[in-house]
Amino acid sequence: MYRPISLFLSATLLAALLVSPFAMLMAAQKPNVVLVITDDQGYGDLSCHGNEVLKTPNIDELFRESVRLTDYHVSPTCSPTRAALQTGHWTNRTGVWHTIMGRSLLRENEVTIGQVFKEGGYATGMFGKWHLGDNYPYRPEDRGYTEVMRHGGGGVGQTPDYWDNAYFDGSYFHNGKPEAVDGFCTDVWFDYAKRFIRNQKKADKPFFAYISTNAPHGPMHSPVKSSNPYKDLKVNVQNFFGMIANIDDNVGQLREFLDDEGLTENTIFIFTTDNGSSSGDKVFNAGMRGKKGSEYDGGHRVPFFMHWPKGGIVGGRDVTELTAHVDVLPTLIKMCGVGAPANVEFDGRNIFALLNRRAAAWPDRILITDSQRVKDPIKWRKSAVMTTRWRLNNGKELYDIKADPGQTKNVATDHAPVVHRLTAFYDAWWDELTPTFAQDCSIYLGHPADNPATLTCHDWITTGTTPWNHASVRSAMSGGANTGFWNVKIVEAGSYEIRIRRWPQESDQAIDAALPPGADVPGAQAYRARPGKAFHAIKATIDIGGQSAETAVASGDKEAVFNLKLSAGVTRLSSRFMSADGKEIGGYYAYVKKL
Repeated sequence: MYRPISLFLSATLLAALLVSPFAMLMAAQKPNVVLVITDDQGYGDLSCHGNEVLKTPNIDELFRESVRLTDYHVSPTCSPTRAALQTGHWTNRTGVWHTIMGRSLLRENEVTIGQVFKEGGYATGMFGKWHLGDNYPYRPEDRGYTEVMRHGGGGVGQTPDYWDNAYFDGSYFHNGKPEAVDGFCTDVWFDYAKRFIRNQKKADKPFFAYISTNAPHGPMHSPVKSSNPYKDLKVNVQNFFGMIANIDDNVGQLREFLDDEGLTENTIFIFTTDNGSSSGDKVFNAGMRGKKGSEYDGGHRVPFFMHWPKGGIVGGRDVTELTAHVDVLPTLIKMCGVGAPANVEFDGRNIFALLNRRAAAWPDRILITDSQRVKDPIKWRKSAVMTTRWRLNNGKELYDIKADPGQTKNVATDHAPVVHRLTAFYDAWWDELTPTFAQDCSIYLGHPADNPATLTCHDWITTGTTPWNHASVRSAMSGGANTGFWNVKIVEAGSYEIRIRRWPQESDQAIDAALPPGADVPGAQAYRARPGKAFHAIKATIDIGGQSAETAVASGDKEAVFNLKLSAGVTRLSSRFMSADGKEIGGYYAYVKKL
C-alpha cells in the first residue's frame, strides 16, 4: 500500500527545498488553504461552464479570477473521490470503493491532508460531509482535523446521522458531540468554517479549512428563496439547482469574509466537486456522456478552480493537461511548504508547475478511475483508462476525446496499439492493487477514544439491501436481504455491554413502536416524513467473537442488552430481531461499551 521513497530521492527533494526561494518564502509566511468541495454537482452545473438555466454568479466570479483545470477527473461517486483527495492515492488502494457496506471506511494506515497539515503546523478544520467512517479510527477527528462540524454517513438523514435530521435545523456532530443548530445545513458548514478561520487569524496561525457540503446530494431540499427561481422545473431539479444557488451564495459570502479579514491575498482558495451531476445533466451536461456513477466523462470530469493572489494563481487561465484528485495533496504540500508524510509515495503528481506556468514540458500520463459500488472490486467494472487524447472504457471501448468529446464513436478496432498500451497499464495497476482488496477495515470496540461505540447498519457488510438512510430504517424491511454484519476489532479483552436497538437511542422509542411521519421540509419528501413501521419482536440474538446469545424482547422494550466477555482481536458482530411469525430484521443500531 505504501511504497517507500528512496533515500536518494528524499535527499534530493530536501536539498531542492532548502535552496528554493519559494521554500524560503513559505517558511516565512505559509499560505492558508480553503478547499470547498460540493456533492453530486457536475461540470455542467455552473453558469460559467455554459449552463443557461442555472445561475451561479459568485462561483462565476471565482472562475474568472482563477486558474482552472479543464481536464480534471475524480471518481464517479463521493466516498471514493474523498479518499483519493485526502490521501493522494488511487481510491481502490485506500479501501474506499463504495459509499456503504464498510467500503467507505478509509484504511487507518492512510495519511490524510488533515494529518499532513496538522504536522506542518496548521490549524485544521473539517466542515460538512466526511463519509470516510463514523467510528474510531476513521472519523475526521481521528485523522488530523482538530475542529470538526459534520453530519454522519454520506448525507444528512443517512443512517449514521443524528436521528430525523432533514437539512434544516437538527443536530450535527461538533468535535464528536451532537450539537443542535438552526438553519440550512450548507449555511451551517460555512458558518462554522468562518468561526474557525476567524479564531486562527486571532491566533496568528495558518489554517487548512476543508468545507465539504452534502448539497446538492439528494434528497432534494433547499431554501425556498434559492429554489424559487427554478420553480418551473420538476421538484428534484428545482431543488438541486436551489441547493447549488445556496452554495453559490455561501461561496460569495466566504470570499467577502476573507476580504474583510485581510486573508484573501495569501489564501489558496479551491472550488471543486466530487463526481458528475446527479440531476442536472438533462438540463445541461457540457456535451459530455454520462452522469454520476458513470465511467464516461460526464461521471468524473468536474470543475476545479484555484485562486491564490500572493502565489500568482490568478487571471482566469485554463490548464488543459490531464489532472486528477490524486494530484491535490502532493501539490498542496509543495505550495504550502509542509513536509510530505514519511515512506509514502503518492499515486498523484505535484502539478504546481502547471498552475504557475513554470512547466517547460509536461509529458502525457495515464490515469484510471472506476465505479465499483460492490462488496469486492471487479476487474474492468465501469472503468476509464485516460490520457489527454484517449478514453478506454470497460476495457473494450476506445474514444478519441478530442475529436469526440461526447464519446459516441468507439474506435477501438482502428487503434489496436492504443488499446494494447492502455490495457497493459490497467493490468499492471490492477495486479498491484489486488492484494490490498482483502484488507477489510474494522470498527474499534473498547477504544478510549470511542467508548461506547455506536454502530449503524450503514456499515453492515452484506450482499443484500443496506438500510443506508432513515427512510430505510423506518420501513423495517424484513428478511435475510435486510441483515448484515460489522467487521470489528476488540481492542482489549474484557467485559462488554452490547445494546441492540431497532430505533436509535436519541429517538427514545420502543422496539415495537410505530412512529408517525416527521415534519416535512421544502422540496422533495424528507426521509423522516415517512411513517415508521412497527416490528413486534419477541427475541433478539447476537453473534460476536465465536459467541452466540439471545434474549426475550417484551412489548415496550427499547433495546436488547447483552453482557459478554470478549477476547481481543478482529471478529464480526451481527444481531437480529425476530417476530412470532418468523420474520426478522437486523439490529440497525448497536451500542458497544467496554465496562
